[in-house]
Amino acid sequence: MNRILQYKVARLPFRIIFQDETNSESLLPSFAPFQTELTNEQLCFTLVVNDSVLPKEKGKEIGQFDSGGNNHGVYRTEKGEYRILISDIYKRQCCLLTTNNDLSYAEVALRGDSVMRSFGLNNALMIMFAFSNAQNGTLLMHSSVIRYEGKGYLFLGVSGTGKSTHTANWLKWVKDCDLMNDDNPIVRFIDGKAMVFGSPWSGKTPCYRNIEAPVGAFVQLEQAPHNNIRPMKVVETFATLLPSCSVMKWDDKVYTGICETVGNIMETTTTYLLENLPDRAAVELSYKTLTGKQLS
Repeated sequence: MNRILQYKVARLPFRIIFQDETNSESLLPSFAPFQTELTNEQLCFTLVVNDSVLPKEKGKEIGQFDSGGNNHGVYRTEKGEYRILISDIYKRQCCLLTTNNDLSYAEVALRGDSVMRSFGLNNALMIMFAFSNAQNGTLLMHSSVIRYEGKGYLFLGVSGTGKSTHTANWLKWVKDCDLMNDDNPIVRFIDGKAMVFGSPWSGKTPCYRNIEAPVGAFVQLEQAPHNNIRPMKVVETFATLLPSCSVMKWDDKVYTGICETVGNIMETTTTYLLENLPDRAAVELSYKTLTGKQLS
């Protein structure tokens, strides 16, 4: 018997249909804050979970892509449908994701123990959410986000540059701020304004919050033997924001949508480069620059 569940992330609704008894929402504990009642509103996608579903056609290989140490093998049929094999850091295949050509519908077959199945299903949903919404002003970004006085400040950078350390230091030394998400927030351009949302995906930090805030600023972090901050130039900003987004460069519609959203966001927000040490002085500098106030 089908079990149909509806969720809403960043105000965008989608459904998951479990068609067998092997899998259930127990694989998705981080999604609980985002579950809603079934409604008639337009869905951004529907995903069916059924381990017996296998595609008739594998398609042409687009490439093998690393995602934080995990591998995604991406294939595409002549009709534009995707076949994505999702493997974990141990190179175990956890999930086969099969989509239609506009990413509005997908099926997944899971394998392995509950840890592998949870990993595969979570990654399949992240892929579907990021790319089914790419043409409606929505970005899945790699960032750690602090909320302060009603605004969200996104700290960007490749793994190891100290995003989580810097936001943890904000939580330590800045009163009345909170963590919105520590790895994969959603950024949307809505009614001429950039908004940031919590999501069910937050890396190693369990921070799954159904909250939102206007974007205060983006801050690119670089480790350095000193602390210094400056606004980034236009070309620098684009070269910073785009790589922080989940993208499909080979899919013209998806990639164009993401680039357009990045461009719109650039026109309404400021991006800074923060060369920093993992200390209080770096927080004092970023806090003063972003808020115009001195840290007490």
